[in-house]
Amino acid sequence: MDEQQMNPQNQLNIEITEEVAEGEYANLAIITHSHAEFVIDFVNVMPGTPKSKVKSRIIFTPQHAKRFMKALTENIQRFEAANGSIRDLEEMAIPMNFGGPTAQA
Repeated sequence: MDEQQMNPQNQLNIEITEEVAEGEYANLAIITHSHAEFVIDFVNVMPGTPKSKVKSRIIFTPQHAKRFMKALTENIQRFEAANGSIRDLEEMAIPMNFGGPTAQA
């Protein structure tokens, strides 16, 4: 048993509201940074729609951004080990209209 399991004072109690637990779908992430922070805007871009809204914005310190990148990389490796390689979008020919009809007003 490691030290964290033996000492309940080190436990982090995290709560999530129903609204946040439902999540937001995003198919585009825009990443910008300054000397002090990384900003990731998650956007849901719909085909045939000229305007999209940011669904969520997450602001990281540079240290937390790097830890996030490491955690995401590790999780992708575990996912691919269990489910096979994830094909990169650049490897697939996806038209910008996502194969559906073009929207008209």
